[in-house]
Amino acid sequence: MAVMTAADHLPPNAGLPAIDWGACLAQHQSWLKRIILARMGEPEAVEEVWQQVALAAVEQRWPLADPDKVGPWLHRLAVIASARYCRQAGRLRRLKRGLAAEQYVSGPATKDRDPLALLLRRERVAMTRQALLRLLPRDAEILLLKYGERWSYRQIAAHLGITDKAVDCRLLRAREALRRELAGFGIDEDET
Repeated sequence: MAVMTAADHLPPNAGLPAIDWGACLAQHQSWLKRIILARMGEPEAVEEVWQQVALAAVEQRWPLADPDKVGPWLHRLAVIASARYCRQAGRLRRLKRGLAAEQYVSGPATKDRDPLALLLRRERVAMTRQALLRLLPRDAEILLLKYGERWSYRQIAAHLGITDKAVDCRLLRAREALRRELAGFGIDEDET
């Protein structure tokens, strides 16, 4: 049975000389920033990611003692920090697009908006999109032109090469088909 000593509880590099991270970061800063820029393509974000890399290097839990491994280790930190930033920026862009789409669908935001009503509205919008996908393409097309693009009967007729009366008939048929599809999802006409 092996006896544990106090040295067994120390990090593997304990006792070795510490690396001067200020000097190392200054030495590698130029090329690492180029790596970050190449990974991200956003010059305005390079400094922020560089700060994350520097902070991670200084706050490391298991000190790196071999000076020959500092460059590759910092490179790995830069790649990881760049990927994290890109993922976070992507999530933020998707959130902003979603909020913008929600505002377009439901009107301008107000302080007293009910969160439950907002969730129900989002669910109805998603179900309506699914119902539109189940329609015949020409029915979905005419509904999207009328209500998505807000075109008049005359504009639709001119673009589709049909008469105003034909637009009226097609819209009537498309609305009925959409109502049937929405009823299949449990959405009544009164709810929309």
